Amino acid sequence: MAEAPAGLVWTRAAPEDAEGPGPWIEIAFGAGDLVLLRETSAPGTVVTTTRTKWDAFTRGVRAGEFDHFAQETS
Repeated sequence: MAEAPAGLVWTRAAPEDAEGPGPWIEIAFGAGDLVLLRETSAPGTVVTTTRTKWDAFTRGVRAGEFDHFAQETS
């Protein structure tokens, strides 16, 4: 975890019709290769990664590599 630099533009990952404070995940792109993530319910806790790793993760999401995490279990 790291403290977020000032002046970042945070983008909330929430459905367009979402109401209320969430909690939602927010992402910001920092200087260089830095990608920052936080949860709206705990904005002081920031997790960082690199743009290369973030891009690999988002490609995996689009390819369905993480769908098993969203499957309902009975």
